Amino acid sequence: MKRPLQDRLARIVITQEVDVVILAECVEPSGNVLTALNAVTAGAYHLPYSMGSKLHLFTRFEARLTTDLFNDPIGGLTIRHLQIGAHPGILLAGVHFPSRVNWDRDDQTLEATTLANDIARTEAEQFNDRTVLVGDLNMNPFDPGIVGAQALHAVMTKRLASRQERDVRGRPYRFFYNPMWGHFGDRTDGPPATYYLSSSKPGNHFWHMYDQVLLRPALMNSLREVRILDTDGMEPLVSPNGIPNQTGGSDHLPLLFRLEL
Repeated sequence: MKRPLQDRLARIVITQEVDVVILAECVEPSGNVLTALNAVTAGAYHLPYSMGSKLHLFTRFEARLTTDLFNDPIGGLTIRHLQIGAHPGILLAGVHFPSRVNWDRDDQTLEATTLANDIARTEAEQFNDRTVLVGDLNMNPFDPGIVGAQALHAVMTKRLASRQERDVRGRPYRFFYNPMWGHFGDRTDGPPATYYLSSSKPGNHFWHMYDQVLLRPALMNSLREVRILDTDGMEPLVSPNGIPNQTGGSDHLPLLFRLEL
């Protein structure tokens, strides 16, 4: 994260009154990011202790309310317990999943089953299924690693997710609710998705919803807002033709969501 990105992040935080920030692929030292956040919030943010090394979580919730529960061996998944809202609080899982630069769809689908199992095991250990998963999944909502029963099993409507689970070959698989389906295309508020890629291949989606927020049924009715940001509050995050502006910015657009807990 270069200085312009730090400044943009600080503007988003102050404009949107963000309680928790999760960053992936942040090359800037976390102390520098923390300094930038606190420069605009009178020292409101801190960096809770974590064994994870690749995903950084900054929050203005008190340190005692955040507990590090799980970090996978390479740092692509971190799960924290936030003692906020109704008992027993929530499980916040941040993820940065392998991309298709190096992995194909089959690789991602297989690894998504491990991701799902890590989350389910942590939920069982904590006796808590109030889970929200957020981050760069490097898959679209329709990819098998997202919708597959043995993978994340994320569905597009609350009505489907309210069934809690479904059986496949006699085995139950729990649902996630995925609100990102409702943010595809240009008949939505905001950008058509979070990541843009144009190629000369015959099959080209152009826009991809790689950055997603998924919620277990126990938490999905707490969701009040999901937005893909195209401005930091002062400057646009997209170029004049509407795609993410990588000059002084990121190739992914940031995701903002609010829960009423």
